[in-house]
Amino acid sequence: MDYLWLIYGLLSAVTAALVAVFGKIGLQSVDANTATAVRAVIMAAFLWVVVFFQGNTGQLPAIIADKKTLAFIVLSGVSGALSWLFYFLALKVGKVSQVAPIDKLSVVLATVIAIVFLGEKVSFLNGLGVALIALGAVLVALG
Repeated sequence: MDYLWLIYGLLSAVTAALVAVFGKIGLQSVDANTATAVRAVIMAAFLWVVVFFQGNTGQLPAIIADKKTLAFIVLSGVSGALSWLFYFLALKVGKVSQVAPIDKLSVVLATVIAIVFLGEKVSFLNGLGVALIALGAVLVALG
């Protein structure tokens, strides 16, 4: 169980890689924003099926009742939607091998924001890894 985060993280990385590749193929002859909207509807439907089968629909009233929780979930949703709009626009005009690594600058930004606003601590090794991600993204952009 101590490594469950790693298994989920790796599965996230694999499926995110497929999003980029499948998205690039699917965007060849359509508008990126329309494609993103269709993708969002499919994602929403799929996630509601998951929530239903897990029996977690009863948690909806608690989420709606907690205004702070709801506000941050809404902000997260808007941020995610904007992220995917820009990601699909970038994929439409750029190479997956360039867009995907640049998109991973989100790791660097999320880490900095977590340190500044959430008070998270990062070890030297973690900091070095984040710096290498930043360096890698810059090298990809230049290449």
